[in-house]
Amino acid sequence: MKSLRWTLALAVVLALGTTTAAQAAPVTFGASLASPFEAGEASGGSGTFANLAFGEPGARPTSPVTGVIISWRLGDANGPFRLRVLRPNGGAYTAVGSSAIEVATGGPGSGIQTFTAAVPIQAGDLIGLDINNGNKIGVHRGDPADVAAVWIPPILDGATLPFAASENELEVAFNATVQPAPTVALIAPASGSIKGGSTVTIAGTDFANVTGVSFGSVPAKSFAVTSEGQMTAVAPAAKKAGKVDVTVTTIAGTTPVVATDKFNYKACVVPNLQGKKLKAAKKKLHKALCKVGKVKLKKGVTAKSGKVVKQGPKAGKQLAPGTKVNVTLG
Repeated sequence: MKSLRWTLALAVVLALGTTTAAQAAPVTFGASLASPFEAGEASGGSGTFANLAFGEPGARPTSPVTGVIISWRLGDANGPFRLRVLRPNGGAYTAVGSSAIEVATGGPGSGIQTFTAAVPIQAGDLIGLDINNGNKIGVHRGDPADVAAVWIPPILDGATLPFAASENELEVAFNATVQPAPTVALIAPASGSIKGGSTVTIAGTDFANVTGVSFGSVPAKSFAVTSEGQMTAVAPAAKKAGKVDVTVTTIAGTTPVVATDKFNYKACVVPNLQGKKLKAAKKKLHKALCKVGKVKLKKGVTAKSGKVVKQGPKAGKQLAPGTKVNVTLG
């Protein structure tokens, strides 16, 4: 494969950035921007450049997590640039998304410039950088473990292509930060009234920039984030008893449905008491999370001999746990 062509200045400058340590959220990958790099200038045509491998300890060419790229950085750069997400595809790469074009106004010795973004990315995806002919950006040379690649012309979103050229001992000075998608690991308490209002603690990961919490398809009444691993939410009312999934949404996506995200809505599901004696009716009400209310006796019957001839509320109603059901014995 033909070599990448770069015009390198003689002076070597020290980048001003440092690697962001891997943590729950966010996670930075790509060039560390901490090693000394040289002033580089793209020549021989515009293209999409990517770092395929690094010799630098801790530097990662691909995203370790699924989420959204929230920012990206360039070292000693000048000119318009666009960040791309490249997904491995059977020996080639598919461009699956890109940032807006951003104009860097630095150059050799200017240090790090940061741009915001909101580009979805999956674990294992590569990042590329569209660089126009004549643009300046920092490069690191001399480490045999560094490998960079280029697509000429730039690979466009939706296209699947192998890279056009690669070169060892070359690292291009750019990286990106990903906000990982959130997860839910525990709901406590795991049940509450169908009327809503229960304050639920949600434990999980990556609760940063939370935009919503839902119980089934219904938004929580309110929520509050206490840390990246814990938050609270107030359950809304539900139409019927049963389990629903509690999901948390951030800028990086919505938590997947798992066995640990269930919230069980409980209700007094009013049973049919017709023909039951009072003792049997009470047992049936208790099992249905209801209580016996007022008991009326028709003439000639007692609490022991009478059977339910009328009840209120009617059978089938789903009400708050502990709701009283009135009965008439005849």
